[in-house]
Amino acid sequence: MLKRTLLILVGLIATTTLEASAQPAENISFTPEEQAYLAKAAPVRMCIDPDWAPFERLNEEGRHEGIAADLIQLVAERTGLRIELYPTRTWDESLAASKGKQCQIMSFLNRSPDRDAWLIFTAPIFFDQNVIITREEHPFIGDLHRVKNLSVALPRGTMIEEKIRRDYPDLTLITTGSEPEAIALVSERKADMTVRSLIVAAHAIKQEGLFNLKIAGHIPEYANELRIGVIQEEKLLRDILEKGVQTLTSREREAIANRHAPLHVHHGLDQNLLWLTLATATLLLGGSLLWNQRLRLANRKLRQSADIDKPTGCFNRRKMDDRLKEEVSHCLRAAQPLSLILLHLDHFKPINEIHGHLVGDQVLAELAQLIRSRMRGTDLFGRWCGIEFLVICRETSGTEALELAEQLRQRIEQHEFAVVGRQRVSFGVASHQENEQPSRLISRTEAALLEAKRLGGGQIVIKPATATTGSSLRGS
Repeated sequence: MLKRTLLILVGLIATTTLEASAQPAENISFTPEEQAYLAKAAPVRMCIDPDWAPFERLNEEGRHEGIAADLIQLVAERTGLRIELYPTRTWDESLAASKGKQCQIMSFLNRSPDRDAWLIFTAPIFFDQNVIITREEHPFIGDLHRVKNLSVALPRGTMIEEKIRRDYPDLTLITTGSEPEAIALVSERKADMTVRSLIVAAHAIKQEGLFNLKIAGHIPEYANELRIGVIQEEKLLRDILEKGVQTLTSREREAIANRHAPLHVHHGLDQNLLWLTLATATLLLGGSLLWNQRLRLANRKLRQSADIDKPTGCFNRRKMDDRLKEEVSHCLRAAQPLSLILLHLDHFKPINEIHGHLVGDQVLAELAQLIRSRMRGTDLFGRWCGIEFLVICRETSGTEALELAEQLRQRIEQHEFAVVGRQRVSFGVASHQENEQPSRLISRTEAALLEAKRLGGGQIVIKPATATTGSSLRGS
């Protein structure tokens, strides 16, 4: 029974770190601008949360340690960046130092609308579930919207605080200066619940002996996608860090997580250790078996969902259509620029006719890999229609999207594809206009692509909002 319980618990925690493997480190390719940045060899100042074990903390010697520290170290080694700690005493001080540009990056945080005001972000460096922590006598919470007149303790300045304030106005918030303080308030009956990371909750219950606590539910839409945050003036630094993040594999993330939040099974007849282990595992699972079942079902449905285009490994049309609607909605709310790049492989039909559809699929997979290797941390990329690929460029003006399209054009047209050699590509570019809906934006982008093909292919056309024809950038 003990072995089975621990296996379930280990499986639950393992789901917080798994995702598709990234490119190996030796494939990192830096642009001339990025190489020049790295050549300066100036240390990058980093702010952290000094009290967020096991994710990260400042130890007694003042060193950064934890899951975040190890992941950041891998990114630094693979990019050649020198990263130095900007010491602070609290998370509030770290936020203030970041806003004041005293540090260039923040190591490990969720993206949120408030943070978008001064930070840009890499892709997630680590994934984790957020769970509802209550005292052991509290019933299971299936839907937080149905909970009334209860208090929730949360650290200040976190993504969870922002979302709880917005989504659950019937809850009374008690803000704290740290994770341990929020969990302690629940244990001491000074708050009804807290919403925290699964890994942090398991660590706190085990380390602090808070055996009157349990996991009473979770909020799937609040999953942690922990990223490196970079001040907005340092887009080049963000792009370099993004390439380092992309080298991290799920196995590396899992090994690092297990190193800092391990679960050990000891053999023998040490009854105290046996019951302590049983108590820890039972408390983490107590009251949440139903949630665990729902989580497995949700994960199974997620794996079965058709978000990925199998021949190329990128998002498919359905997923890209959904993300486009989300990004346009965000663009309208936040008044941030948004641009699209739609590209089409010229003369693809003869490839299928001469070499067969298998070679055609291999060419498209190679093309997708070339595009992916140039994507920035904020870009979204997928197959749009047939042999067309769409890049959603967040926080990007039309001029910046045009520059990115030109870099893509040169990279693709200089590439020797297996079997078929060099190929030419046409591009359509459009940037979001005030109050423009997704259908109108994609329509203008498609019109720009058609114009590029009509002009003979191998070039880029950017489509203004009202003009009937676009301006073109002819390829060499």
